[in-house]
Amino acid sequence: MSTTTYSGVSGIQHEEPLLFEHAHEAPESINLPGVQGEVSTALTAFKRKTPANIPGLSEPETVRHFVRLSQWNHCIETGFYPLGSCTMKYNPRVNEQIARLPGLAAIHPEQPDDSVQGALELLYELQTWLAEISGFKDVTLQPAAGAHGELVGLMMIRACLDARGDTERRTVLVPDSAHGTNPASAALCGMHTVELKSGADGRIDLDELKAHLNDGTAALMMTNPNTAGMFESDVKEICDLVHDAGGLVYGDGANLNALVGVARPGDMGLDCLHINVHKTFSTPHGGGGPGAGPVAVNETLAPYLPVPRIVKDGDNYHIQTEAKDSIGSVLSTVGQSGVYMRANAYISAFGKNHIHQIAQDAVLNANYILSRLKDVYHVPFKGYCKHECLLTDEIQNKHGVKTLDIAKRLIDLGFHPMTVYFPLIVHGAMLIEPTETESKETLDAFCDAMLEIAAQCESGDTQVLHDAPLKSIRRRLDETKAARNPVLVWQG
Repeated sequence: MSTTTYSGVSGIQHEEPLLFEHAHEAPESINLPGVQGEVSTALTAFKRKTPANIPGLSEPETVRHFVRLSQWNHCIETGFYPLGSCTMKYNPRVNEQIARLPGLAAIHPEQPDDSVQGALELLYELQTWLAEISGFKDVTLQPAAGAHGELVGLMMIRACLDARGDTERRTVLVPDSAHGTNPASAALCGMHTVELKSGADGRIDLDELKAHLNDGTAALMMTNPNTAGMFESDVKEICDLVHDAGGLVYGDGANLNALVGVARPGDMGLDCLHINVHKTFSTPHGGGGPGAGPVAVNETLAPYLPVPRIVKDGDNYHIQTEAKDSIGSVLSTVGQSGVYMRANAYISAFGKNHIHQIAQDAVLNANYILSRLKDVYHVPFKGYCKHECLLTDEIQNKHGVKTLDIAKRLIDLGFHPMTVYFPLIVHGAMLIEPTETESKETLDAFCDAMLEIAAQCESGDTQVLHDAPLKSIRRRLDETKAARNPVLVWQG
């Protein structure tokens, strides 16, 4: 068994007992001050019947436990995150410095407009930049996440269709390679989805699309590049076909990182686009939020943008709370201000003359990985990829090794696994996205680890792959059971 570590890390976790296992005092020995005065009868039902189950620990012990526990997290600051279509890329610290400036971090969302002109100017500036980068007329910063942006985009599409009398258009066409939130967003808008089977090249099949366009078509939801890392080269014709049929084209902007500064979805014929700012503009990702998923729209959908919105009046900025045809409010404020300050900082760092480097470096990095691994892993769709490359376990499967084995073995070699078994249209998929923020040295270390795994398969030394991970505190788990039947309460 190899002892090589390609990332300089021998495994990625350390053992840490539960808080209750650390405790050296019984819960009943913890004394909390009682309630002073009479308890409202309205609260009687909430009166505790048994003592609070609080583990007995000192403050230093408690702090050390949670700090050690935090070190279980493999984060972008500790290592490479090759998560295809999730774009886990490094968040530059200059972004954090900007967002923490007192004049930005210490303001209140209900302050008078004239007292936060600087913050409003930066947010309005970002609106303008996002519209220019994506090729659309206007932008809303309200949506609190990419999936929320999907919902808002489809809400505007439905409002537009209803306004022109197309109240029977309720079918949303969704490619079978789409992100799983696409059908959910359509359902929440009172529409239903029809799946489009991808062509042999992993792209939208024009004949399949034509066969499903009819008087009930409300929209097509398109991800470009798609989740197989392929650019939809027929995008103009696709948009024309949908428009000729009376529908609109929604753009899932999850993969905008492959296009930013080089090509604009609005110029391709799309009607709207949500933008995952964590994927393209380096804002924090994960941990439950806060997030942001602004939506850009063309002239057709601009009247339906949600409020409140930031508008400019001469040299001043204010928050517009009403608009005649607006779908209304989808968030209590204009958007997640702290997240957007980080996005503004990232765009500013590149500037108009260099922002194309984001996409160019991301695409270069993905194709570099593809080039190094294509001879030992199966590539389902031939040709160059965009920002992410797609491999499968077809070659390794002949030796009894599956994608999950490869992913778990990567943990022992010091890497977080890539996205596995997605997109669903490819059996044994391994979707790898390096982003533009990773160096050649990091990519080489990852590729070397993948090549070692492939060599182990060819040599017949496969048991270590079936047993992996060996170095993590938790070995291979029944992840399906853990997700469906989690144990959330200490029962010791």
